[in-house]
Amino acid sequence: MAYLDVNPMIVALRSSPDHFAFTSGSLHHIPSGHRFQFDRSGRVNIQARCACSYLEVSSDQEKALFETFKDWHLNYWRPLEINRQFADHFTLPLWRRLLIAVAGYLHRALSEHGKQRHTQEAADLAAE
Repeated sequence: MAYLDVNPMIVALRSSPDHFAFTSGSLHHIPSGHRFQFDRSGRVNIQARCACSYLEVSSDQEKALFETFKDWHLNYWRPLEINRQFADHFTLPLWRRLLIAVAGYLHRALSEHGKQRHTQEAADLAAE
């Protein structure tokens, strides 16, 4: 039986981890659009719009691919996900940013109006 050689994917997971994403429970290779679904035992199901999904992966390569995937997920994807979530805690929603900007504008406008009024009152006192 002929098998799909997944060694290029294993190398890509290690050397170009940013070409992959983990979405909807499956590994997604962004440039090709291929998706890889792993079950609990490490068996892989390949979803592709080309003939890549026609062949099965040999059990030896499947184990190596699953181990590489777990390593990628633990050392690349999970920290990236955590850092994104952490950054989101400090990003204000648009409506709050707009509200702060409007409040700042009003504060500056009222402060300037107060300065002008104070300057005018001082000029009026000096003229008397």
